[in-house]
Amino acid sequence: MSKTSEDRAGRRRFMKTVAAGAASGAVAALPVLSHTNPKSRGKAQYGMLIDLRKCAGCQACTVACKSEFDVPLGVGRSWVEYVEKGSYPNVGRSFLPRLCNHCSDPPCVTVCPTGATYKRAQDGVVVVDSGVCIGCKYCVQACPYDARFYNPVTGFADKCDFCLHRVSKGLVPSCVNTCPAGARMFGDLADPDSNISKTIARNRVSVLRPEMGTLPNVYYIDADHADPTDAKRAETGEIRVITHRRDPKRR
Repeated sequence: MSKTSEDRAGRRRFMKTVAAGAASGAVAALPVLSHTNPKSRGKAQYGMLIDLRKCAGCQACTVACKSEFDVPLGVGRSWVEYVEKGSYPNVGRSFLPRLCNHCSDPPCVTVCPTGATYKRAQDGVVVVDSGVCIGCKYCVQACPYDARFYNPVTGFADKCDFCLHRVSKGLVPSCVNTCPAGARMFGDLADPDSNISKTIARNRVSVLRPEMGTLPNVYYIDADHADPTDAKRAETGEIRVITHRRDPKRR
């Protein structure tokens, strides 16, 4: 082989090595779910933890969700509420991301007349089967978290499903992947060795409306659950919740 041919062959080998390294680096950079041996534990229960100490209310999660599912204007699978408290000049603002809580005891499943809404046995995610849904909106009314909506384009009930099309491939939900502050964590709550379970064990967490007995699987760190329907405080202007939802009163 001539020196010129050897140089060309060497360059080709070099380029192949660089390309392989770049590809492996790109794959490694993708946020993926960490799993323990499934044989060592029972059924999974996927859940989410949102750390409000990190959330800046940028709405990147809201935009990512709308883009991922082409959600129509005026409705949403997830959103971020702005909670303003106090009277001028002593005021403060915090943020509260909202989405389906994928409850362990979901009332939306109970009221569905066709069985279109159900809780998946393998991972605890609450989903809607559009092939069975008749758009009656019973589940929309039954949800204590205002997390469901009637999709005017499809004619079916719609909501967050933890991006199952991504999770099934080992990727995290779109909102988790997009959050620039890393405020969201997704994983298996039934696995004590998962990152989300360990983080919950180390921190004081809360859920939305625990009095409803639905056993939500979305947890918050340092959340402000101020209720804008509190008549006494609302009269003084101490609490104001800004949300894009059609019903301004939080449920």
